[in-house]
Amino acid sequence: MSITPNVAKQKLQAGELAIGFGLRSTRTTDIAKIAKTCDFDWLFIDMEHGSFDVDLVCQISVAALDTEITPIVRVPGHQHFHAARVLDGGAMGVVVPHVDTPEQAKAAVDHAKFPPIGHRSMTGLLPQLGFENPGKAELPKIMNENTMVTVMLETPEAIANADAIAAVDGVDVLLIGSNDLSAEMGIPGEYNDDKIAAAYETTISAARNNGKFAGMGGIYDHDTMERYIKMGAQFLLGGSDTSFMIAAGKGRTSFLKSIAR
Repeated sequence: MSITPNVAKQKLQAGELAIGFGLRSTRTTDIAKIAKTCDFDWLFIDMEHGSFDVDLVCQISVAALDTEITPIVRVPGHQHFHAARVLDGGAMGVVVPHVDTPEQAKAAVDHAKFPPIGHRSMTGLLPQLGFENPGKAELPKIMNENTMVTVMLETPEAIANADAIAAVDGVDVLLIGSNDLSAEMGIPGEYNDDKIAAAYETTISAARNNGKFAGMGGIYDHDTMERYIKMGAQFLLGGSDTSFMIAAGKGRTSFLKSIAR
C-alpha cells in the first residue's frame, strides 16, 4: 500500500519552493488538473475567506490526490472539527489562521495529527490511502508523516513568539500573513517596510533553528516576492484563481480594445 505523496512537503524537504494556487471562486473539481498544468505544487483551499462548505472542499481534495497536487485547506477557525473533517475527507494539510502563541500552535497540532504527536480522533478508511487499511498501528504513523500543519503568523505578538511557535512538535510551516500583519502594524500594504522585513527575518530564522519551514502569503509583487524568497521563504502562495482570471481577462480586453478599426 502506498499513500498519495505530499508533494508540497517533499519539495520543502528537498530545499525547493512549494508554490500554492489559491482557491476562492472555483467550484469544480477540475481545478486540481488546471493548477497542475500551470505547474503549481499545492492547492490553497480557503475556508476562512471563501464560501466553500466541507463537502465541496473534500470533493476538490480527493480530485487533487490523483493529480499529485497537494490539497491544503485554510480552516476558518481553531475548533478541532474544522481540521478533522477536511483531513478525514481528503486534505493533506491545514493552514490555521491567527496563531499568536505556542499554546495555539499546539492546539492546531492536536487537532490535525494523531497520537502520540497530537490528539486527532482515530478514523476509518481514508482517501489519502486509497481507502486501503494499513492497520491501526500504521495509519497514524503514515498520516502524521504526510499531513502538514501550517500556522499563520499575522500579528506582532505572533512574530515575537515565532521561535516558541516553531519549537512546537508537529508544526511544519510558519506562514506569514502579510496583509493582516502589515495592517496590525499600522502600515497596510507596505510590504517592503523595515518592520515587515524584520518580521520575515525573525520568522525564517525561527523556522531554520527548529527544523521547520517559513512561508509567505499576501505578497504578489515580483520584486518583493523575490526579496523574501531569497531570505528563505519556501512555502509560497502564488496567487488566487480570482486574481489570475482578472489579470488575464484585463490583459485580453486591453489588447482587443487597442486594435485600431
